[in-house]
Amino acid sequence: MKILHTNLRTGLTGELAVPGDKSISHRGVILGAISRGTTELTHFLLSEDCLSTIRAFQDMGVAIERRDDHVLVHGAGLNGLNQPRLPLNMGNSGTTTRLLLGLLSRQDFTTELIGDASLSRRPMRRVTEPLTQSGSAFKVSARGTLPITVCGRPQSAPIHYRLPVASAQVKSALILAALQADGVSTIVEKQPTRNHTELMLRAFGAEIEQRGLEIKVSGRPELVGRSLKIPGDLSSAAFFITAATLVRGSEIRLANVGLNPTRTGFLDILRRMGGDVTVLNRSDDGEPAGDLLVRHAGLHAVSLSSQDIPGAIDELPLIALLATQAEGITVIHGAEELRVKETDRIAVVTEELRKLGASVTELPDGMTIQGPTPLSPRETHVVDTHGDHRIGMMLGVAALLSRHELRLRGEDAVAVSYPEFFSDLDQLLSAGRPVRP
Repeated sequence: MKILHTNLRTGLTGELAVPGDKSISHRGVILGAISRGTTELTHFLLSEDCLSTIRAFQDMGVAIERRDDHVLVHGAGLNGLNQPRLPLNMGNSGTTTRLLLGLLSRQDFTTELIGDASLSRRPMRRVTEPLTQSGSAFKVSARGTLPITVCGRPQSAPIHYRLPVASAQVKSALILAALQADGVSTIVEKQPTRNHTELMLRAFGAEIEQRGLEIKVSGRPELVGRSLKIPGDLSSAAFFITAATLVRGSEIRLANVGLNPTRTGFLDILRRMGGDVTVLNRSDDGEPAGDLLVRHAGLHAVSLSSQDIPGAIDELPLIALLATQAEGITVIHGAEELRVKETDRIAVVTEELRKLGASVTELPDGMTIQGPTPLSPRETHVVDTHGDHRIGMMLGVAALLSRHELRLRGEDAVAVSYPEFFSDLDQLLSAGRPVRP
């Protein structure tokens, strides 16, 4: 078990470049693989999830070179993938799984997708059912989970589908299937979700039009590889933003963080709570980015509804943590999607924050949090990731506020998205200034 930093007597200070965006890293490999020519990805996220995507395409015959965080994908074209000799192992990556379900559903071979124990509990019918209604075929277990056999059916018919859920992964799976159809497919979202797939496909040469919630995808594009510098992952930066906001005396700068408007819900909510975050040096090379200057701030409670959730879904455990130190009662509704992540994050966040004395009540679609409350262990000094990378990192930040020692069980889960998280946290702590009593 890992001993966490507690009883902090300094604020967080200094500058840090967080690893590359996870969503963009996944898509960079996928789109590079189905393009012609070479795609060059710099500042690629070397997490277990993204490495699962690389290995899957290597198993389908795509040549991929990796030197540190620099990745070269030698594209095979949209019809150049080969049937793998063995099942494709998705590891723990839900993004790899769901996007490949869409891409492979219209290839001319059959593929089995498998994953680790955690991924094999996550629901996949939300992807396979829309694709099945659009002409694809799968062999799915009664539970609707991995392993899944994708029965490739090259078809020319375009897709016309209205999404019943707000999900960027389902939308992206349908778009990747639509690329392989003749004519124009139409996909209508329930609510706006992260749009990395659409932005990146346009950069690779696809024809995608969007009007409001309606997305039109022209099939059979000639995708061409390109060079892409991946911005820092806002979901990774959010852990340090939360830490600097909560710990007195903190002032940090996070360099070149992605600021796609479909991903900045966390920053919007934090500002509503009274957080102090300033954007500097804005840039836009297809994906907007900028440096974030974050200072400690006092917070107040907010109420969140289903409209707030899609842009901050991955950061909701951190919003719950922030709420434990905010004045008043924070209420989160419309977040039932959290129950089908790597863990049931509503239940797990409630359980782990209660271990530290927080006043958290679990709701069917969210939680209520009464603040501010001191955080220190009550009956146990052991907190648990439950095998969920984001829970592990959230607890690493929560521990900074504890006056007593804490130990983290299952710390290896953090490597799924951010292998260097604890060393990067150490970097900001080691430069810290003493906090006034």
